[in-house]
Amino acid sequence: MAETATRSFPQPQFTDAEAGALVFPSSTSRAFNYYEPQKMRASMYEDVTFDVQPDPERHLLQGWIYGFADGSKGYPQEWTELRAGDWHRFRDPNEEWEQTIFRNNANVVRQIQQNLAGARKAEAYAQWTPTWTRFVERNVGAWMHAEQGLGMHVFVAVQRSAPTNMINNAMAVNAAHKLRFAQDLALYNLDIEEQLARFDGSAHREVWQSEPAWQGVRENVERITAVEDWAEALFAANLVFEPLVGELFRSHLVMQIAARNGDFTTPTVMGAGENDYDRDLRYTRALFSLLGGDDTHGAANREVLQRWLERWVPVSLDAARRLQPLWSQPEEKVLRFEDSLDRAKERVVALLGGLGLGADAHVETEGSAK
Repeated sequence: MAETATRSFPQPQFTDAEAGALVFPSSTSRAFNYYEPQKMRASMYEDVTFDVQPDPERHLLQGWIYGFADGSKGYPQEWTELRAGDWHRFRDPNEEWEQTIFRNNANVVRQIQQNLAGARKAEAYAQWTPTWTRFVERNVGAWMHAEQGLGMHVFVAVQRSAPTNMINNAMAVNAAHKLRFAQDLALYNLDIEEQLARFDGSAHREVWQSEPAWQGVRENVERITAVEDWAEALFAANLVFEPLVGELFRSHLVMQIAARNGDFTTPTVMGAGENDYDRDLRYTRALFSLLGGDDTHGAANREVLQRWLERWVPVSLDAARRLQPLWSQPEEKVLRFEDSLDRAKERVVALLGGLGLGADAHVETEGSAK
């Protein structure tokens, strides 16, 4: 019987040059220590978002390894007129990351679906007056175009433009909010059309494209989509358009008068959009407060923000005023347009004033009928 040859395999030789061989004080720690957390301990949000995109100013010693045809590389700080001593100081107060996006949006969608199911079961839409039915099909439906325009052509466009992953991540979530809310309104429109024979589910398109009252809003949204500076687009959308036009329509009109017209469903849908904006406003204020208070560039940044304020407040104020005919359309008129507009003006003055900006000269807080 032939003898079986003995096989031998090379044994690994450790030279202490391999990855992970070096022993240092925190080499056995399972916590990240390449950044300084905002609080005593790093949060999960910081662990999964901070320095995910390397930066030559921190860890990318060889410089950006990719660029664009125009010669710019990586994440150019020149893509905004604002400057910062350290862009990485920004932290999203909402601590948004992948898990929160799915969790929060799933909760919103679940709530809306439950409310719509309850409305169908109670045949709530059949209780609407013809006047209110026409108001919802034309105006509530038209608002989805504003949300879609801002979401797809503003926030999706700028969510990669800021110099740090922390800022881009927050704006990406903002885009998700806008697009989801636009879809909420579209699905709500279809739901009513299926349940209510007299409801015209296509009327919103003609309203958005040609109704005089809506052309100011449309122009305002389209102008923001043309802004190249990512910070200016964010400023114009979240600190000027939203408080002067968005909240004016959603909160100071629809959510105020719907119940008086027998509609308890639309406020729950609109409330989802208001909750989205509350979250998006928190990170927006945190970012511009940081930039306006920067030790090196704060004064220059505030001058830029004041110039943006002077550019965008008149545009949004005009859009708001042109919505005035909507206040006379419902059968139950429980508030005046002047009162609603005054609240919107006071809101934007307070928001911008909190950033050290003066909006009083551009936003008259006195109502025209007072």
